[in-house]
Amino acid sequence: MAIAPSVQELTAESDKAASAGSGQPWPSEKSGFFALFAIIFATFITFLDQTAFGLLAEKMKVSFQISDFTLGLLLGPVTVVAYVIVGIPLARLVDIYPRKYVLSAGIAALGAIMALGGLAQNLFQLIGTRLFVGASSSANGPGAYSMLSDYFKPLRIPLVFALLQLGFILGQSLGNIIGGRVIAWTESFGETISFLGINIFSWQLVLILVGAPGLLAALILLLVKEPPRRSLPNSQQLVAPSAPFGRKLLAFMGLDAAIAIWRRKTVFLPLFVALAMSATESQGLPQFRVPFISRTYGMTEAQIGDILGTMLLVAMLLGVFSGGLFVSWLGKRYKDANIRATAIIFTCTMVVTIAMPLMPTGELAMACMALGAFFGLAGAPAQNAAIQRIAPNEMRGQVTALYLFMFTFFGACGPAVIGGVSTFVVGNEQEIWKAILITACIFLPLAAFFMWRGIKPYREEVERLERLEAAAAAA
Repeated sequence: MAIAPSVQELTAESDKAASAGSGQPWPSEKSGFFALFAIIFATFITFLDQTAFGLLAEKMKVSFQISDFTLGLLLGPVTVVAYVIVGIPLARLVDIYPRKYVLSAGIAALGAIMALGGLAQNLFQLIGTRLFVGASSSANGPGAYSMLSDYFKPLRIPLVFALLQLGFILGQSLGNIIGGRVIAWTESFGETISFLGINIFSWQLVLILVGAPGLLAALILLLVKEPPRRSLPNSQQLVAPSAPFGRKLLAFMGLDAAIAIWRRKTVFLPLFVALAMSATESQGLPQFRVPFISRTYGMTEAQIGDILGTMLLVAMLLGVFSGGLFVSWLGKRYKDANIRATAIIFTCTMVVTIAMPLMPTGELAMACMALGAFFGLAGAPAQNAAIQRIAPNEMRGQVTALYLFMFTFFGACGPAVIGGVSTFVVGNEQEIWKAILITACIFLPLAAFFMWRGIKPYREEVERLERLEAAAAAA
């Protein structure tokens, strides 16, 4: 709660300007915090699946006898095939239908798909279930940010977005602790087990157990009260009602959002490229944590889960609130505090991630992973708030979706990149640490460079928007 005061400079937007611009009363904060709880729980389920699936990496490699590259494809790119095709259009639903229904349907589908993976009879059937994971969760981020931005006043948004990270934090940390222990429990059944008359690998029970709570999350989201959408007086409809069907279809597919981004490319592109480079490494590494630590240091999934999960929980919680305080402090001095803070944090992340595979013990390597997570979470609220600040309201859902697309798509490619380097460049898959080091040395310096490059244009865009809001308030 300490990051709520003195964040006016962080958002570069005052309650007065927001109220004057929209002419709408703000919804009840009690209803807003219930919506926040529901979204946090749904986000927790999403990342619980991702974390548990990553813990199973070595089990899948052995059971299906696949290379690191194939394992990387399964852990990453497979999940975004359907997302690339339907992710942005599904996010458009956030802008035109009640968001609670879109969010509820997405998490219900995700839970069902997770559980189906537990019944897969071969690698290709498992791939078939993972194909739709990205698509089913594609509306979660845009829907969450859009709904919460309409529930809470601008001064509350950094705090709300920081609290939203709890879903990710708990999914990553408890996912390791719970997942590691459940994997150890399933090992007591032997290599295979009969479930509902179907023979499956015992580790597949983890997917079934992780998927079931998705239905509960869907029901909770249905209880959320949909807030009215807020717009400035000069906001326009994305497409006129009289527009031809083809024009409406292009808008639905994200054309207008892409055009809006391109018109402000000096502002958006550095942020998008920095996110893409960072996501390739930061999202690829977690999927190879277990293979790296088990092969390099000889630790089991249960040992890794207990130690790493505890470290991540502490580091991420500290990261969210320390990051909020840091950005608030910068906000008193700079209008570009969101992006300036993210650039500094990206640089710190680069240092600890490059150092991680060089550590002499598994515990020190996991400590570096936890530090990387600390810095990652410290920068996340500011980065998300920055995009919400400059995205046009009438297409906020799709602009956010395009931004998150960069994170999801390139992040999903990360495991394949690391796996490919391990299989085809390093050659010896037991030395996976070399692949992690190589990719970190390439992608993270590029991410830091582009984020630093984005500071000046972002500041100029914030100043332009402030002038428009001041004019609207005076009218």
